[in-house]
Amino acid sequence: MEITDLLTPDRVIVGLQARSKSHVLAELARRAAAATGLPQQQIVDSLQARENLGSTGVGGGIAIPHAQIAGLERFFGLFVRLSRPIDYDAVDGQPVDLVFLLLIPANAKEHLQALAAVSRRLRDPETSAKLRRSQSPQAAIETIIGLP
Repeated sequence: MEITDLLTPDRVIVGLQARSKSHVLAELARRAAAATGLPQQQIVDSLQARENLGSTGVGGGIAIPHAQIAGLERFFGLFVRLSRPIDYDAVDGQPVDLVFLLLIPANAKEHLQALAAVSRRLRDPETSAKLRRSQSPQAAIETIIGLP
């Protein structure tokens, strides 16, 4: 699975203001609900249940909140660069400013491949540095999908 299968230009936000991890998750759920037609609370609850198992803050200022969602027909991705880093209880204790939401259909078998594709791309030091400098959604998506 490729990131281009998960993300479209209208699902990239640069400069989102957020106060906390719970605020970011709620905002991601709100936007995902609008795009998928699924209830926002279902998405929030699924993301929070996953976070309760352990933080999806993978280190290096990056978080990949993800959850399997009943009723979701296809994988859904949303990338956000926060206007300033927030505490996210990341594994390395560092604040997070790059967030990739991944929603997974309940019976999908490719979820590990999707997570790996996102993680590989965002954890690449050159990619994450370029994302932090991105001033527009277009620049960010070009960086994520690997355009020069």
